[in-house]
Amino acid sequence: MKANVLVIGGGVGGLTVALKLAKCGVGVTVVEQVKGSPHMYKGELVQPKTLQIFEKNGILPKVLQHGHKINHIELIEKKKLDKKNKQPIQSMSYNILPNPYNFALMIPHEILKTILLEEAQKYPSFKYLQPGRFMGFEGNKAKVRMEKEEVLLEADYYVSAEGRKSKVREMMEVPKKEKNYDHHFLTVTFPRPESMTEGKIISTDDTFLGLFPLPDNLVRSVYLIPKGSYKQMIEEGLESFYQKYLELCPELDGFVQRIDSWKKIQLMIPVHYHVSNYVKGNIALLGDAAHSVHPMAGEGMNLAIQDGDVLGELLCWMYDKDKHSPDYLSYYEAVRKPRVRHVLKLSHLSALAYSRPLKSFVTWRSKVMDQLTNDPVLHIKHMLNISGLGIWKESIVDRVIQSGVVPKRKDHDERKIDRRHLFTEEEDYPWKNKEEA
Repeated sequence: MKANVLVIGGGVGGLTVALKLAKCGVGVTVVEQVKGSPHMYKGELVQPKTLQIFEKNGILPKVLQHGHKINHIELIEKKKLDKKNKQPIQSMSYNILPNPYNFALMIPHEILKTILLEEAQKYPSFKYLQPGRFMGFEGNKAKVRMEKEEVLLEADYYVSAEGRKSKVREMMEVPKKEKNYDHHFLTVTFPRPESMTEGKIISTDDTFLGLFPLPDNLVRSVYLIPKGSYKQMIEEGLESFYQKYLELCPELDGFVQRIDSWKKIQLMIPVHYHVSNYVKGNIALLGDAAHSVHPMAGEGMNLAIQDGDVLGELLCWMYDKDKHSPDYLSYYEAVRKPRVRHVLKLSHLSALAYSRPLKSFVTWRSKVMDQLTNDPVLHIKHMLNISGLGIWKESIVDRVIQSGVVPKRKDHDERKIDRRHLFTEEEDYPWKNKEEA
């Protein structure tokens, strides 16, 4: 079997690059080893840059139809009370970003994957092989097991979108430095109150509960637990689990109890790594095959889709211009690697802020988040950076303000985004500029 591009892994990242290739008439085959839908949690929070990519691919209306808009995420320190005995609420607002991508979206992962797959299947140059397990390379061909038969698939370019346990990455012998954390997460979806329409992160000295509304009056929850405590929680039973949620968010009473089995609650083990190279010869790594981000900021799925957008655009251009040296794949790494590095850094810092059970650290965290969400410049920079729409790094002055050493700035014109820090199409796809020049 022969294809122009073989994508190993049919998750949302792999399907994004495949959809772009199919739309521009490049022969692309996707091999997915999982038969049916996996019962594992995957990303569901779609950031603004990803929405922009969906619009370019013509699927945004359908994605919006099946999603729930998030305008802001409330940050609540549960044990900190003001003079009126109320919990002070800080808020990270997507609405301060420029239109039209000034919101995030929660959508069930498998629905998003189905939308991408069905759109790609409209094009004759797209092929989808499932179940198919990548076994390795034999010469310049990929060996894939289809049911009980092994077949050789030949392609001009190979894309690894296999996830954390990428066999392609292992065969490429690309080094990666891995960081582990002192905590794990439990995640589960269950019914929510109709009034719960925006995101919440409710924290205490030693844990936090993230709540992110989904369509159909459901909510995705993420609960931080100490590393190694999962088995003990199971032994304590579901009633104890319910109580932990209700202590943090009483309005879930009558809803969290709808979780009737531990089988519905998934253990998530956060890992942080970034490979040294995304490309080797005619092979490219994408998404979790190249990098793994702490789930605190909900960026993993978005980074994979954004990888797929850049790589797909580049490969389409290479075929259109008949430029087939693997050296051109270096453009993909040059665009994506620094952006991913910046997001990984932000996510890692957020993870540390919410995982250290030190009283003094918790007090510091609360002060930092208050400065971050109420200083107009810090707020807009933070939201821009996590949105994926651009990068606006903090200055020395920003860091001093964030630490609380000096007061927050007043709300004035500085709330507006400096558009020099928004990614342009020329920055997303720089090879096109050099060709025209």
